[in-house]
Amino acid sequence: MNKLPAPKPTESELEILQVLWQHGPSTVRFVNDELSKKRDVGYTTTLKLLQLMLEKTLVFRDDESKTHIYRAAVREEETQGLLLDRFVESTFGGSAMKLVMQALGNRRTSQEELQQIRRLLNDIEIKNDTTPPSTDEAL
Repeated sequence: MNKLPAPKPTESELEILQVLWQHGPSTVRFVNDELSKKRDVGYTTTLKLLQLMLEKTLVFRDDESKTHIYRAAVREEETQGLLLDRFVESTFGGSAMKLVMQALGNRRTSQEELQQIRRLLNDIEIKNDTTPPSTDEAL
């Protein structure tokens, strides 16, 4: 059984998903109020976006009560990974090194951030050393 790829959210849909990931299941009014803290957005615009997101399977809707409750149908980490993979592929030719070099070279990096990056690199090295090669790599 082939799993369909997760739909890529638009910028506006991603803003809504951020609200749902941070606050959990929410009404249209709540989502709209949260979005309005950053920019002017109409209630009907938020409602229409949530309806489109429902069709795209980015959100679920609970129709049990008079007030519909929406919740994210996609996980934050998976969505971030999908968007990052597409970004790295289209912008940096698939090179994570180019992405990291660009990110670290364009701003001052604190000692704490550098220590976290070193720990992450160490963890990745350990994981790579203990993970057996796939059958494709063995050929």
